[in-house]
Formats: sequence, C-alpha cells, structure tokens
Amino acid sequence: MPSPAPTSSTRRPRLSACIIAFNEADRIGDCLASLAFCDEIVVVDSFSTDATVAIAEAAGARVIQRAFDGFRSQKAFCVEQAEHDWVLCLDADERVDAALRAAIEAERDAGFTRARGYRFARCSEYFGRFLRHGTAYPDRVLRLFDRRHGGWRGEREIHEAVTVDGPIALLRGDLLHHPYRNFLQLLDKKQKYARMMAEHEFSRGKRATLGKLILAPTWRFFRSYVVKRGFLDGWPGLIEAFVSANYVRQKTIMLWLLCNGQPL
Repeated sequence: MPSPAPTSSTRRPRLSACIIAFNEADRIGDCLASLAFCDEIVVVDSFSTDATVAIAEAAGARVIQRAFDGFRSQKAFCVEQAEHDWVLCLDADERVDAALRAAIEAERDAGFTRARGYRFARCSEYFGRFLRHGTAYPDRVLRLFDRRHGGWRGEREIHEAVTVDGPIALLRGDLLHHPYRNFLQLLDKKQKYARMMAEHEFSRGKRATLGKLILAPTWRFFRSYVVKRGFLDGWPGLIEAFVSANYVRQKTIMLWLLCNGQPL
C-alpha cells in the first residue's frame, strides 16, 4: 500500500526569501540565483531606474514597488508581503554560499524545530578579498526566522536587526556580502550611515563628547586591526580598519553639529 501523505505537523515548512532593492541591476541576479532553493522570492523595490525590476521578474521573483522610508521599515514591509511564515532576508548585494544553503535546507527538512531564528556568518568582499578577520568577520546576522515570533523590530532605521522571541541557533556557511562597487561609493555610503546614526542618537538625547571623538575611533581601529587580527587580511584589512574608525569620527562630529544647531 502507498505511504500516507504527510500531515501538516510533519510537512516540510515552506520558505520565503525577502529582498529589498534599489538600482541593483548589476548585483541582484546573483543574489536571486543563490535563493533558488526557496519556495518564493519577494522583492520590494524602491522605484529603481535601471533594470532591477526586469531582472527580478525574469528570475521568477514577485516584485512590489514601495517608496523607501528606512531600511528597517522597508524590510519589515517585505516580510509582511511573504506568503510563508518562515522567511530568509537578504540584501541585493548578498548571496547564500553552498555550505549555508545546505545548512538551511537541512533545517527546513527537519521542520525548523531547533529554533525560531537562525544566525550565520556574513563574509564581506573588500576590494578583491573576502575579509576573514577584524571586526568584519564573522559578523553573525539573524536573517532566517519564523515571522510569527520575530521580525525587524524597534525604531532605528539604520544598522537594523532582527529579534525573535525564543531560541536562536547558529548555522554553518557564509552569507557572502559584496557591499561596495568602488572606494568612492564606500566613502559615500559610510557618510550617509554616519549621518543617519547621528540623527538617531540626537533624537534620543545623546550628546557628543571628546572621548567619543578621540578615543572611540582609536579604539575601533585598534580593536579591528590588532585585537581582531585585521592585519592578516593585508591591505584590505588595513583600509577597512581606517574607514571604520573614520565612520565613528564622522558620526560624532555630526552629532556635535546637531547638538549645537549647526548644519550638516
């Protein structure tokens, strides 16, 4: 006799991939290809002017247009549009490597019973080299979760993060990250992030201090390059440590300007 059909309690959970994008035509194709194992892909696009939407639709993704009002809000909206409760959230400049895909599929086959959310390492490419040291790695992120028990919460729109109610497990493998197209884009991106963080801290009543301006950037560099052995990543590791320290410095200067009624 044929085996009985699996019940709802034993059926493999279905998984939605959730991506936000804006003018990512040169990168979103690789991101979508790495998510072929998911049961659906949802892309929330901020009215791209390049071929992002066409590429996503050609890859089988469901594309929704929405004006950008913050990273956290955009990602939370994308999760809400998913058809399935288990979601895997990526940015368009990220890809799931083979080891991480195998780990996710194994957990899905087992019913995602170990946890309500899963973390894994994010490995960033930095001018021709994937950083494996410093504060850039392993940079563990929580991106796979049951939306009934977690999501993109809080009020901060920058450096947003997922939180879940319940146990969290760690998966092997890497989320490969290609954050910068060139050095000038890196500097521009860091400056925008510094401004967003300064405005967030100002809104919460925080103030700039000499310690934050002088000591914090120095510690950021020393921690990344020496304590976390960023020097093992060669020139890219050195550049990353300097740029990260400068980000802290810029954020503090902008916070001081805001506190003193000066224009940014």
